[in-house]
Amino acid sequence: MQTSVGVLVANAARTFGDKTALVFDSESWSFNDIDRKSTQLALQLRRMGVRLGDVVSLYSPNCPEWIISYYGIMKAGAVANPLNLMLTASEAAFAIGDCKAVGVLGASDKLENLKEFLPQTELRFRVTFGSSMDSEVVNFSELLKSAVDVADFSIAAEVTRQSVSTIAYTSGTTGHPKGAVLSHESILMNTAMTATMHMRTPSDIVVSALPLSHVYGNIVMNAAIAYGMTLVLHKSFDAMQVLYSIQVNRATIFEGVPTMYAYLLDHPEIRSFDLSSLTRCTVGGQTMPEAKMRQVEEIFGCRLLELWGMTEIGGLGATHSLYGPSRLGSIGTSLPHVSMRVANPDDPSSVLPAGEIGELQVRGAIVMKGYLGRQEATSEALAEDGWLRTGDLARMDNDNFVYIVDRLKDMIITAGFNIYPAELERVIAEHPSVSMVAVGGINDDLKGELAKAYVVRRKGAALSAEELIEFCRSRLAAYKIPRAVQFVDDLPKTSSGKIMRRKLIEL
Repeated sequence: MQTSVGVLVANAARTFGDKTALVFDSESWSFNDIDRKSTQLALQLRRMGVRLGDVVSLYSPNCPEWIISYYGIMKAGAVANPLNLMLTASEAAFAIGDCKAVGVLGASDKLENLKEFLPQTELRFRVTFGSSMDSEVVNFSELLKSAVDVADFSIAAEVTRQSVSTIAYTSGTTGHPKGAVLSHESILMNTAMTATMHMRTPSDIVVSALPLSHVYGNIVMNAAIAYGMTLVLHKSFDAMQVLYSIQVNRATIFEGVPTMYAYLLDHPEIRSFDLSSLTRCTVGGQTMPEAKMRQVEEIFGCRLLELWGMTEIGGLGATHSLYGPSRLGSIGTSLPHVSMRVANPDDPSSVLPAGEIGELQVRGAIVMKGYLGRQEATSEALAEDGWLRTGDLARMDNDNFVYIVDRLKDMIITAGFNIYPAELERVIAEHPSVSMVAVGGINDDLKGELAKAYVVRRKGAALSAEELIEFCRSRLAAYKIPRAVQFVDDLPKTSSGKIMRRKLIEL
């Protein structure tokens, strides 16, 4: 394993040279291109006063500049702060100020929106990937052009596996988001073990529209660079463009979240595309109904490898191995060199026996160092012996396969009974007229909470609430049946496509 993320891309260039590393908008970049350009940026960052351990933020949609900037920040010995694209300027400014970033690189519109919030930050420079009328904003292309003596550049020896590589902010479902402090080892170990489990090799071509700022998309990118794959990157997800991209690029892997697969399955022309080059697909970010997973495997003609991860571990924590047993509905087993257990939520040190539902915990080199400046929150989530409380309810079988039941905070309690929204979603998704579904809780004076289903019908499908409730009646215990159904055109989602249950009430 490499000593730092910056060394990772430099070694990849020595190994794979002029092989195509990235395809974006029909243009391509080799491993040498990305290595050279990221070194040019690292050199310029140092000239601009960036020192070892300084934080630099990234605020942009998927693009080659994002990738070059990410590795340039790492090579300069600085710490990357990838910002969720869906953050408002105010929210982004909070994160930038909280981690004391000295600079930000990003899309011109994002930087423009940040201007009024600059007094809340400690930013010394801003670099735009596009054009800007602001004389204080530096142009990315011009910055790279002026770096001429890259041959004399060297990655700081002081950067080790234990050095901080990333400060990644959580989604902030309650109050302000928290910055998870991740080491180089966390990212490198996650990258290496993900590649090992999925058998990622230089012969692979991966299509992805996952945001690079999200830990899932970040690991996809790092695995592609580290192991000589070609990454066909999309700025954002569009079902038709992704299907076309898989076909023309002869992709061997597609990476997505459940909502992406729902849109793909619902596309009227999906069976007219040649997807035969695919050898496996991955899905993560949220539980996916088994019925939809079976449809994906049938239509795509390859295995669908479910995975699980979170910001606090810099990527994956569990997945299926490509050549191992397939258990749809399970997130697989822990990555090599990572431990997992299911514990009593009320007594985190009490491990539960196989089959019982409790809080999933994870331990290993991938786990964050803590939350930046939040000692109390760190102590609540991370035990002294290294076990991280994930907030996910799960069960583990006798073969160590893990099954996510739901988020602990999403559980609905109705008249004293626990209802797990993910269980209802899996059942409702089996109905042939359902494209997507999300279940949330609504207040009830008598029972405390009731389950409500928000349903997106398949195109052209006719489905009533009564029909759907009757469908559930034969498949769910009486107390689990949703007491309300609302048909909607779409569901609220994060930038990575994950459904935001907390936003359902706004529908």
